[in-house]
Amino acid sequence: MPRRKSGILTARADKKKHLHNLKVRQGLKKAVKKFQALIAAKNASEAAKLLTNLYSLLDKAAKKDIVHPNTANRKKSRFKKSLLKISKAA
Repeated sequence: MPRRKSGILTARADKKKHLHNLKVRQGLKKAVKKFQALIAAKNASEAAKLLTNLYSLLDKAAKKDIVHPNTANRKKSRFKKSLLKISKAA
């Protein structure tokens, strides 16, 4: 446990940031699972609508350093690729 006042305040701020980052990650995870379920169901139109939302969530997470920017870009690329795959099949 921190002893100095600045250490105590930093620990409190870190805890708040950690909880916020967890909430963002969980929201991102839910959106990804929903998107993957739509892809599995071959529902291209609904998946396309969700993809823009997913892009936004990934970009915001990358901007706040919750997710590495390269990871966000890689995921966006893979999601787009999977959407195109089912769009061509349909």
